[in-house]
Amino acid sequence: MDLSTHEVLFAQNVHERLYPASLTKVMTALVAIRYGNLDDVITIDENALDIDPESSVCYLELGDQYTLKQLIYGMLLASGNDAANAIAWHVGGSLEGFVSLMNQEAAAIGATNSHFMNAHGLQDENHYTTPYDMYLIFNEAIKYSTFTDAINQQSYTVTYTAGDGEQYERTWFATNYYFTGEATPPDNVTVFGGKTGTTDEAGACLSLLTKDPYGNSYFSIIMKADTKDDLYSDMNDLLSIINKKQL
Repeated sequence: MDLSTHEVLFAQNVHERLYPASLTKVMTALVAIRYGNLDDVITIDENALDIDPESSVCYLELGDQYTLKQLIYGMLLASGNDAANAIAWHVGGSLEGFVSLMNQEAAAIGATNSHFMNAHGLQDENHYTTPYDMYLIFNEAIKYSTFTDAINQQSYTVTYTAGDGEQYERTWFATNYYFTGEATPPDNVTVFGGKTGTTDEAGACLSLLTKDPYGNSYFSIIMKADTKDDLYSDMNDLLSIINKKQL
């Protein structure tokens, strides 16, 4: 999608309901930015840590104190499920309260083929969206500088207060292969940032914001790729369409 003209350059199965995995966190960030105070200090409790320890995390520990803004960055860069939980409980008052806001916001922006059950995207058969709905959600999120700045970072270092009262630094790194050096976009296409997502059920997913040499912005998304190698190979095929548009 050319975000300047809203022209669709390529589309396939855009209204198919699919599991979003951690693409969910784009909606979590949108709700957190709209309804939360970025300067609020959040103390990590058992609710935040009530997730599969083998899943993607920011390594938050009981009693740690972070600002809401810091947790949004950690959630979007390192795809921390613990950060997503902490955000949900703080902003929504409960997981159910936050999920209600997610579904309310989705409906308000026209993402009517989406239904959320949690803030992180771990598998739930009633938790789904479509590529088109993710475009609507992403396009809404990039209106906020906190979101665009976060997805543009290759790494992000925070100073936080641990449960022992001491201050420490922690660095989170992007999961986006274009930022880790494991994938290279086509010539004349600049990857601005995006959000990854991977579970067994969802496959490998990526929503991406890119720019051409003239500064025009594009949104691209692939969901349910078989492998990450396939995901980034297919994404480069999509991004190459941007160059063809310039000819």
